[in-house]
Amino acid sequence: MIPCLLTFDVEDWFQVENLRAVFSPACWETIPRRVAESTRVILRLLAESEIRSTFFILGWVAEREPELVREIAKGGHEIASHGYGHVLPMQLTPVQFRDDVIRARKVLEDVSGREIVGYRAPSFSIDRERLAILAGCGFRYDSSRHPFSIHDRYARLGNLGPPVVPGLYRLDGRMVELELPVERMGVLALPVSGGGYFRLYPAALFRKLVSRAIAHRGYYVMYLHSWEFDPAQPRVHGAGLARSVRHYINLSRTLSRMRELIAMLKRQGACFATAREFIEGVLPSEAMLRERAPCAESSASSA
Repeated sequence: MIPCLLTFDVEDWFQVENLRAVFSPACWETIPRRVAESTRVILRLLAESEIRSTFFILGWVAEREPELVREIAKGGHEIASHGYGHVLPMQLTPVQFRDDVIRARKVLEDVSGREIVGYRAPSFSIDRERLAILAGCGFRYDSSRHPFSIHDRYARLGNLGPPVVPGLYRLDGRMVELELPVERMGVLALPVSGGGYFRLYPAALFRKLVSRAIAHRGYYVMYLHSWEFDPAQPRVHGAGLARSVRHYINLSRTLSRMRELIAMLKRQGACFATAREFIEGVLPSEAMLRERAPCAESSASSA
């Protein structure tokens, strides 16, 4: 069986970094939310496919759509953190970042009734200092490393040492890093984990790259955003041509392509799991359920 992790970042269409020039956080409350509708498209797809997934959810969304979060949890999916307000961690001071992740986790735990052990940074924007902060706050895994070096916002984490298995790193004994895959073709490292690349590549090429990634790693990690399942979302101007193309291209094909990819993965013997289930399976001695560090509890109670 091939472990396959389908993960989803839950944020609304106007919260995307590519549209930040048009929609600042100050105006978010004035924009009709579409995140519940688009996320439920994903939930229906997963239910019909009998798949459990991990949802990295913004605290901002959880506060305003608590029933959606509970619906995700009720479906047997893992609830994880995407931060509070989709601010890039590298744009926050270390203190601000710590406050952001503690605030988001408290909201998610209060709403879902679940322990939150996983984190993914908006735009994969993170560094070693902020990973250490996550560990100190009691998180057990991070999934923010995307080794596509051309992207200006992606993490620069350097050498994390030898992996436990390809793409999975133990960090200082307290936390692990679950990396998003790339596939090398000549001198190019092509993203094969999803997101805009899933919509940009020809579908046949993407599926071929996924098969190669599975052959090289023995498992597969994918991510998509909730808004990528909402082809009817408003079109806006002012973000710039390149950013607009990246945001809107092939939104109408996301759902059908996802169905095709799931069918291919099942034919190849996929065993779908949450990120937490996968990590605990690879590292059974990793104490995901142990008590949090005292500083994490005291920080959360004072937030």
